[in-house]
Amino acid sequence: MIAQKIDAIVDEMRGLEKVVVAFSGGVDSAVVAALAARALGPKALAVTAVSETLAGRELEEAKELAREIGIAHELMAFSELDDDRFRENTPSRCFFCQSMRFDHLRQIADKVGAEVLASGTNADDTGDDRPGLEAMAARGIYQPLLKHGVHKADVRAMARELGLSVWDKPAAACLSSRIPHGTEVTFERLRRIELAEDSLHSYGFVHSRVRDHKGVGRIELSPEDWTRALEPETRAALVREIRSAGFDRVLLDLCGYRPAGKQ
Repeated sequence: MIAQKIDAIVDEMRGLEKVVVAFSGGVDSAVVAALAARALGPKALAVTAVSETLAGRELEEAKELAREIGIAHELMAFSELDDDRFRENTPSRCFFCQSMRFDHLRQIADKVGAEVLASGTNADDTGDDRPGLEAMAARGIYQPLLKHGVHKADVRAMARELGLSVWDKPAAACLSSRIPHGTEVTFERLRRIELAEDSLHSYGFVHSRVRDHKGVGRIELSPEDWTRALEPETRAALVREIRSAGFDRVLLDLCGYRPAGKQ
């Protein structure tokens, strides 16, 4: 079944002249990029949007993954913070983000003569309120995983079949998703979230988030990691480093880690 889905999407992509893939470095966009590279070779281009909402760690992983896939890769610099509506951080924040992102991507696609822009949206992404999908639909973005009914579990199976190292990478979301709606998205908040999460990663806490509540850093960890995090030396180090990132207080959320943008 997985091999059939791969073949179906590759066959479909072969009918495209050129494609630009919005490439975050997550498993979804990695699968689309790998399929595009298989179908179109040098006529496929992966583009990573580089802005304040993308953690530096994620950017480096995207660069390495593009090399692993063997797809041409470009970086596109822009800032969501240029849009007042994005900074206001209403529930429509993702609409403004994706509108800006794909309008910039369209400029790159036009430059290389590609009519098709592709995203890694999968069939599970439609279950929640996703204003970002509205922005993509309005721009006619090609979403092969969604079109072929590929769910998240299938995406991971496809990634494994394709030999991608990120097949089991945890789901990610932009740094602004750590800021509650109604609280302004600022460079300072994004930066302290990134630094705090880098600290968690440096201690091996892969499934982790730091939510920003106006100076309070709320840590989300998988429950199986709580014991290690609360060891005296580790706890003291995490509190010290997260405070040095710019938070006044540090809390551990007993509800545990929630993936992607769920707050």
